[in-house]
Amino acid sequence: MSNWNQLLTPQGKPLTPTELAVGFVAAVTDQGLIALTGPDSASFLHSQLTNDVEHLGLDDVRLAGYCSPKGRLQATFLLWRNEESIFLQLPREIQPALQKRLSMFVMRAKTKLADATEAPATQVVLALGGGMAEAVLQTWFEPLPEQPYSKIEHPLGTLLRLADAFGAPRYLWITSAEIAETAAPVLADKLNVGGNEAWRLAEIHAAVPQIGAATQEQFVPQMINFELLGGVNFKKGCYPGQEIVARSQYLGKLKRRTALVRVADGDAKAGTEVFAESDPSQPCGMVVNAAPNGLGGVDALVEMKLEALEQGAVRLGSADGVQLEFLPMPYVLDKLDV
Repeated sequence: MSNWNQLLTPQGKPLTPTELAVGFVAAVTDQGLIALTGPDSASFLHSQLTNDVEHLGLDDVRLAGYCSPKGRLQATFLLWRNEESIFLQLPREIQPALQKRLSMFVMRAKTKLADATEAPATQVVLALGGGMAEAVLQTWFEPLPEQPYSKIEHPLGTLLRLADAFGAPRYLWITSAEIAETAAPVLADKLNVGGNEAWRLAEIHAAVPQIGAATQEQFVPQMINFELLGGVNFKKGCYPGQEIVARSQYLGKLKRRTALVRVADGDAKAGTEVFAESDPSQPCGMVVNAAPNGLGGVDALVEMKLEALEQGAVRLGSADGVQLEFLPMPYVLDKLDV
C-alpha cells in the first residue's frame, strides 16, 4: 500500500475529539471543487452569493451561501481565489446540480464554470488541525497563514486556514497527488490519521455548518449562524433571496439558532428532526451536520428554536428519543430574535 493510500484508508475506529485536539490529518474525499475562470467571474458570483466576492483578495478565504428566491440555502461554499480562477468548495453529492444551476445564470457574463475536483493541482485535499498541526505543517510551509480565513499560495499547493477548533488552527492543504504522496509518511507519523468523518467532526466543533443533500432549502442563513461566521454581507447588492435574508436580520422574523450537541444515538444524521420536551407534538429543529465522535455516539450541529435551546430538554427523532447533550460553542451565540 502506498503512503498516500494509507491516508486514504485510515484504520480503526473514528477519531475522538481528544485525538483531534492533539493533532490530526485527514484525507478529505467527499468535497467537490468548482473553478470559475474569466474576467467576469467575481461580478457574476457577487450577484449570486450571500457574501462579497468582488472584493475577495488573493489572501482571503470566505464562507458564502447560495439561496433560493425564498432565502433558503441551497448550498454553502468555502470560497477563495488565485490569479486565474475563483474556487467554490462544496459537497460532491450536490456539486453537479449546483454547478449546472449556476451555469444557467451566466448569460453574457465572461466566465466559465468547470469541475476542478480532479484537476492535477487540486486533486488532493488534506485537512489538518489540533495542537500539533502547525509544527508539522512548518516542515513544508513557512510562514503559515496568520489568521482564520486566510491563505497562502506555495509551490507545494494552496494552504487555507479556517476557523479554529479545540483552541487550535485548522487547515486545508490543496495539492497534487504526487506532493501528497511525498508528504504522507511525515503526516502519518506525527498526527492521528482520520478520514472524512474526522474532518466533519472538526468542522462541527468549530461550529461551521455545511449544507448537504439532506438539508437543502431548509434554512435561512441566520438559522445556522451563518452571518455570525462572516458568511453573509448585508451591505452588498442583490442576490437570490437577498430581500428575505435582510428582512430576517433587521425585522426579527426568525427565532432560531444552531447549537453544538452530543448524541448517544450513533444513527443521528443530517436531516433528522429534534423535539422539545415542552412541545412534543411538533419538531423544534433539525440536525444540520453529524459525525461519529469515537465514543459510541455522534457530535452534531442542530438548528432549533431559541426557546428550545434555552430550555435545553431536546430529544432526537421524537419526544421519546435520546436526549441531546449541549456542548460549549466556540463563538458567542447571541440570543437576539434573528
